Amino acid sequence: MAGAGTPSNKPHIPVLLRPLLAAVEPISGVWLDGTFGAGGYTRGLLDAGADKVIGVDRDPLAFEMVADWAGGYGDRLVLQSGVFSCMDEYAQDLDGVVLDLGVSSMQLDQAERGFSFMKDGPLDMRMSQEGDSAADLVNTATEAQLADILFHYGEERASRRIAKSIVRARTEEPITTTLRLAGIIESCLPRPKPGQSHPATRSFQGLRIAVNAEYEELFQGLMAAERALKPGGQLAVVTFHSIEDRMVKRFFQSRAGKTGRANRYAPEIEQELPQFTLKTRKAVGPDDQELQENPRARSAKLRVAIRTEAPAGEIDSRAIGMPQLGGRAR
Repeated sequence: MAGAGTPSNKPHIPVLLRPLLAAVEPISGVWLDGTFGAGGYTRGLLDAGADKVIGVDRDPLAFEMVADWAGGYGDRLVLQSGVFSCMDEYAQDLDGVVLDLGVSSMQLDQAERGFSFMKDGPLDMRMSQEGDSAADLVNTATEAQLADILFHYGEERASRRIAKSIVRARTEEPITTTLRLAGIIESCLPRPKPGQSHPATRSFQGLRIAVNAEYEELFQGLMAAERALKPGGQLAVVTFHSIEDRMVKRFFQSRAGKTGRANRYAPEIEQELPQFTLKTRKAVGPDDQELQENPRARSAKLRVAIRTEAPAGEIDSRAIGMPQLGGRAR
């Protein structure tokens, strides 16, 4: 997730690294980077004063790419293969957790990983390189299931039309490459106007999220962070699209005891024993300098909350707006 596969002498600077470090300073103690990627956040935390950082990633290639510099931090850096939804099994009493939910540039830039609709490669999209691939999903799911995924996970309004075209195309020949799928999607949508995103953007997003169970992973990861952080520990999350940001925002609000209002004139109700307090009342976005350095940062949002002494609890995923498949796709 966080980071890109750039040479170690020119390390990739993750999106919103500067505001994230500023929001959680002073930095000390043990932190967990749940989306290690190329290690940009981890290096930032270690260089800013963290005693130790546990870097977690489910992509087996992530740790291979940092072998040339990781050893320089000695036992201050611990690399943990796995998913961040299990972080409370890897560590307890953490001083901080960071999550960067963006897709890694190193994954997008490798055609063989199958994430990009701009490069031809096998239709894979598996971050862990295990389990069912995007090709398996595209060639076996029903038309209704595909439409559901594209609509709820990709926010694609033309989900039914695209799903119908996919099913029709796969009867002629299995869909196994990224460019063939992108071409099928393009063929049933209007030509984009200048400045608009590629027609396949939303569909590829929806399929990637489904293949990697990203929304369930995010929900479980937020709950795991609540269990793993010590009182005063900080949870910083960077999101890249509206559904993720809504989930994080509502999680923080719910766990901070903010139930909202029945209407805008009713007082906000404070619940007892909140698990977090909000450190950033509003999401923090990129500044002009970062937008010039990295246009991909334009949709990024940072939110930070501080763990209280209240015991960890439970919450229904629907309460934080996690998309539920099975609804009516348009």
